[in-house]
Amino acid sequence: MNQEKWLSYSQFLKEYFVDIGFNKTLAIILNIAISLILVATIAVLLDIVFRKIIVQAFKALSDKTKSTFDDFLIQSNFPRYISHFIPVVIAWNLTAYIFFDFPKAIIVLQKIVLIYVIILSVLVFRSILRTTKSYVETIPKYQDKPIQSYVQVLMIFAWGTAIFLIINLITNYDIISVATLGAASAVVLLIFKDTILGFVASIQVSVNDIVRIGDWITFSKFGADGYVTEINLATVRVQNFDNTFTTVPTYSLIADSFQNWRGMQESKGRRIKRAIFIKQNSIKFMKEEDLVKLKDIQLIAPYIEHREKEVGTFNRILNADKSALINGRNQTNLGIFRTYAESYLSENELINQELFLMVRHLAPTDKGIPIEIFCYSHDKTWENYERIQADIFDHLIAAVPYFDLEIFESPTGSDFTKINLNNK
Repeated sequence: MNQEKWLSYSQFLKEYFVDIGFNKTLAIILNIAISLILVATIAVLLDIVFRKIIVQAFKALSDKTKSTFDDFLIQSNFPRYISHFIPVVIAWNLTAYIFFDFPKAIIVLQKIVLIYVIILSVLVFRSILRTTKSYVETIPKYQDKPIQSYVQVLMIFAWGTAIFLIINLITNYDIISVATLGAASAVVLLIFKDTILGFVASIQVSVNDIVRIGDWITFSKFGADGYVTEINLATVRVQNFDNTFTTVPTYSLIADSFQNWRGMQESKGRRIKRAIFIKQNSIKFMKEEDLVKLKDIQLIAPYIEHREKEVGTFNRILNADKSALINGRNQTNLGIFRTYAESYLSENELINQELFLMVRHLAPTDKGIPIEIFCYSHDKTWENYERIQADIFDHLIAAVPYFDLEIFESPTGSDFTKINLNNK
């Protein structure tokens, strides 16, 4: 159908109204109003029809393919956005005929249609990005990557480009000029400072593998202690162990210090590092009868016998006067207890014997002498780890009296009450 016929159709109502006696201006206005209503109705109906056709076509296609990419396209409303272009094309073409008598109105309306096309194009682009993000997150090697950050950056650029194009369309101002770009850069840097920092940080986090989704992190500055559930452009979302959520600025991950427990989770064991405080005045040299009694403890009986021979040989060479225990070399109850604790850990199947294991004597404090247990449990699950650690210290604390040792404990009110009662 040629242009002359379209013009004749668009002017039909105007000529009709003039023929029946209407003022020419009124006839033009009525013609435009009725034509607009007609075109809008046609556009809406076409939008509904084409949307259903395109959406159903995509669904049928996705059912026949094994890939999930097209399924995510449907979920992100990609077919729906695409279907909106058809009524827009119709509106664009009919505008010139409807407003034939108003050339300036044609320019304005076509600019409005172009603005709508720009916005619709951004929405289509966003739909593609969301689809790509959802699809990539189904691939195991990308599940712990901050894909959301890159999507947000691309969307910022997309909306920024759209805004520049709309401004250029409305004002006809050349935004490509150096001065305009300089001013725009200054505005962008000012407004999107945090976004730019977050973008740079998210790249560094990803490239340097600082944090992944699913990592357990502790960030005391922000009160975060839990698993990372989301990494986006501006923030990192952490689900704490009390099921609350903490948002940490992405830039803080490279600007501040935090603790990432991934190394522990990927290692062969989880560290146990805790001390028992022994009362200093309970430490003593062991007499022969004391050693005989301790030989009943199977874990340390071979050690005591070996040390007895070693100490006896040394004292004979030294000709030590053993009428006083302090002379020569002697075994102490604390030293034997340390050996017992180490032997107990070495026999414990829940402790990883391939990793470092040590029972050490720390510097004396006003609360006693710390005997520190340092080892690694096989099981790294938090609740199991705590049970293993508790079982170890339950046993060692209960074993302390067998070595004539005492655990330091600050006096309580009941202790002072007993002292007062004894003094009366």
